[in-house]
Amino acid sequence: MDPVQIDLFDDEAAVQPILNGMYYERASNKFVSYVCGSRYFEITPGRCLGDKDWKEKTMKERAI
Repeated sequence: MDPVQIDLFDDEAAVQPILNGMYYERASNKFVSYVCGSRYFEITPGRCLGDKDWKEKTMKERAI
């Protein structure tokens, strides 16, 4: 694993949060998971195993 240089005085880095968890991506119409800011997995709403209420809530509250 390569070391990551962090600039403690960079204002832009503080503005953009690191994504973790499952999100709904409007551009691709897919649910995507992120781990430590890196895209890890993506799945279409039809193949996603979550129930309908969870999907609707995620699409509404965690859309990117």
